[in-house]
Amino acid sequence: MKRIDLPSAFYRLLGEELYAPSEAVIGPWSPDQQHGGPPLALLAHALRTHEAGRDMHLVRLAVELLGPLPVQPCRVQVETLRPGRRVELLRACLSSQGRDLMLAHAWRFEAAELGSLPAPHPYQAPPLPPPQEQRFWRGIDYFPYGQAVEWRFAEGSLEHPGPATVWTRPRIPLLEGQPLHPLEALALMIDSANGISGELDILRWTFVPVDMTLTLLRPPQGEWFGMSARTHLGSAGAGQTRAVAFDELGVVGESLQTLFIRPR
Repeated sequence: MKRIDLPSAFYRLLGEELYAPSEAVIGPWSPDQQHGGPPLALLAHALRTHEAGRDMHLVRLAVELLGPLPVQPCRVQVETLRPGRRVELLRACLSSQGRDLMLAHAWRFEAAELGSLPAPHPYQAPPLPPPQEQRFWRGIDYFPYGQAVEWRFAEGSLEHPGPATVWTRPRIPLLEGQPLHPLEALALMIDSANGISGELDILRWTFVPVDMTLTLLRPPQGEWFGMSARTHLGSAGAGQTRAVAFDELGVVGESLQTLFIRPR
């Protein structure tokens, strides 16, 4: 695989709401297209910091993917649809070259500490594995986003189809000159759920998500984030990927993706 010199960040702020992507955003499909993880994290950043004077945290992020994202400057705009002191609904739009390419809706709740409650999530995250050789799909020789994240598999791999569980840590921040927030690190990873748990040959099939919904039980914390993902395929060209997301303290939430499936 062609190795890259990692840039200082996934994006550089050009001006208010405008961001320039680095090489690290490029996915495995085309050198001209961004992987879904970095722009998803950019949306999460914009939603998290919107009117950030109050102690609110994001509990649900639902994103529609309207088309391929070019490796070009992109703009993120956020508005409040439903204001509230304890609960509010936000909307964000990511656009590039005059086209809207990602739409997101996010619920934010007022921060609260309720202590231990019954019915916690039953999933138990595996221990963080030791460092591993970074290996990607056979036949893919240029994948900058993949190299900008450290991957440690506890189950499965990118070389073989089927369910997988992986721990991840971004090697660079989302934004140049700004520390990486845990929510951004989680968002950088979670779009890859369909990739790590793919059931089809990436060189023979397209199985790309058209949406992604992430629900959070609590704010993510720490440096390492993981997911346990499984993909299910239908007979009419659609599929689903479900994932449990976790950090070093345990389960954080779950995600669901709808997949468009066609032969290449």
